[in-house]
Amino acid sequence: MFIVCVAACPTGIAHTYMAAEALELLGKEYGWEIKIETQGSTGIENEITEEDILRADGAILASEIMVDGLERFESLTVLECAVSDPIKQPKAVYETMMYLINNND
Repeated sequence: MFIVCVAACPTGIAHTYMAAEALELLGKEYGWEIKIETQGSTGIENEITEEDILRADGAILASEIMVDGLERFESLTVLECAVSDPIKQPKAVYETMMYLINNND
């Protein structure tokens, strides 16, 4: 399974990168291939491409701010959550994403 993710908080420093790290660990734990884009004070890093979206099974938007380029994810099953959720509740993020993907018919 390939999941694209965006992590973003208002300042784009600590929580953004903590969430990105938590999402990376989530992917390793559950066998997902993950690409994580960060958005914050330094701009967009590791930008999700059109090719990434075409092959993605879903998207996790862990954010406390409006995500730039939100329209890119319209064709995907999307889980929107707080930037702290992957850090504090990784199992719940995983279970919710799987539920959404499996019930998006």
